[in-house]
Amino acid sequence: MRVVSLVPSLTEAVAVTLPGALVGVTDWCSHPADLRATRIGGTKNPAVDRIVSLAPDLVLANEEENRPADLDALRAAGLDVLVTEVRTVPQALAELDRVLTACGAPGRPGWLAGAEEAWAFLPEPLERATAVVPVWRRPWMVLGRDTFAGDVLARLGVDHLYAGHPERYPRVPLEELRAAAPDLVVLPDEPYRFTADDGPEAFPGLPCALVSGRHLTWYGPSLTAAPRVLAGALRAAHR
Repeated sequence: MRVVSLVPSLTEAVAVTLPGALVGVTDWCSHPADLRATRIGGTKNPAVDRIVSLAPDLVLANEEENRPADLDALRAAGLDVLVTEVRTVPQALAELDRVLTACGAPGRPGWLAGAEEAWAFLPEPLERATAVVPVWRRPWMVLGRDTFAGDVLARLGVDHLYAGHPERYPRVPLEELRAAAPDLVVLPDEPYRFTADDGPEAFPGLPCALVSGRHLTWYGPSLTAAPRVLAGALRAAHR
């Protein structure tokens, strides 16, 4: 199989499971570290002509990360495009199984079985806590409804306050986020790279958990360690 991946999470999953299958990946595909494949642009602006020239058997995409117009252009060029939808952890595990099977995996890889076990036997959750979860600043944007990251946090004992918002990633003024008075502010290092010096200062008096964005938002081999890594960061902040 010759595979092009437009989704960093799926890139890592395929690279670890089927070394050599990937012929094209996005500029944002950073794992595994020794990844070798043609770069075809971003998730939102892939170079369709470059992808077509690679003659892939399959293009992997995601309904949230990739634009319908780009996927339509790839299909119009005669390429087979598999589009995933991931809003929950169980859905992520099922979609990974579907993707790897479509890419020619001879069986379920050990890391996927490990991820299923890790999420079936979770660390002791926090005493239920509320949170706001910014994913961008200038303007401030937070997790809203039906997000994979929101489901991850809920399974670890953290309910984010905008889960019922009509938008999936609403823009919310900073004053409103502060006034919501959450138990915790969860600050991932992607897509916006929040750090100890960039983020917590906006929420004086509120405990802030700096967490790995890869473990919070990616669905792939990182799912195996995600419960332990995230639970540790959340528990350290919410004492």
